[in-house]
Amino acid sequence: MIQIILAIIILLFGFFLKKTNHPGFRSSKRFAIMFIILGGAVLIGKLVSYFLHPA
Repeated sequence: MIQIILAIIILLFGFFLKKTNHPGFRSSKRFAIMFIILGGAVLIGKLVSYFLHPA
């Protein structure tokens, strides 16, 4: 369950980096796509794993 929550947080942080105009995050904007892809892949992987092998 904690992996799903962390994946959602990573995904939301990626969207935050993509949309923000704050000067402190300007150098981190190139990592936004990486965070979105990483968070989405982990979230989809965990959900598929839970549905294929329920505890």
